[in-house]
Amino acid sequence: MHRYFAIPAALAAVTGLTACATVTRGEHTAWEVNTVPPGASVKTTNGFYCDSTPCAIQMSRRSDFSADIAKPGYKTLKVTVTHKIAVGGGVAFAGNALIGGVIGAGVDIATGAALDLTPNPVTVTLEKDDGAVASDVVAPAPAPAAAPAPKPTPGPTS
Repeated sequence: MHRYFAIPAALAAVTGLTACATVTRGEHTAWEVNTVPPGASVKTTNGFYCDSTPCAIQMSRRSDFSADIAKPGYKTLKVTVTHKIAVGGGVAFAGNALIGGVIGAGVDIATGAALDLTPNPVTVTLEKDDGAVASDVVAPAPAPAAAPAPKPTPGPTS
């Protein structure tokens, strides 16, 4: 009689463990950006942005993109972000491959749940842009040109 319950219980356990990384980690993660000084804007090539650092943007774990980090008076930086198999995601994926089977492992690969963005977090020190600082200084307006001296008119001749 116990044999009749053992098989359904084992199937329920295996089914519950499929797509482990997808369940435990999700397919999105927070990509964090910190700058010194704070207050820079971040714009990514995949359409995401934040107005002021420090900030975090929800991104797909499968993302590959570049981000421009800009602040007036500082040089704009470009950061390239890619993904890699994460330690936690790799363990969950391996568990799927061993216990959950092909379906769970396939779901984890398809969703990117076994991946992490790298670098994450991004921490950069912005460099002053001397050219931008000079252009922020307003030069005084030139003085109006003096009127030309009148030409002497010849006087009466005698």
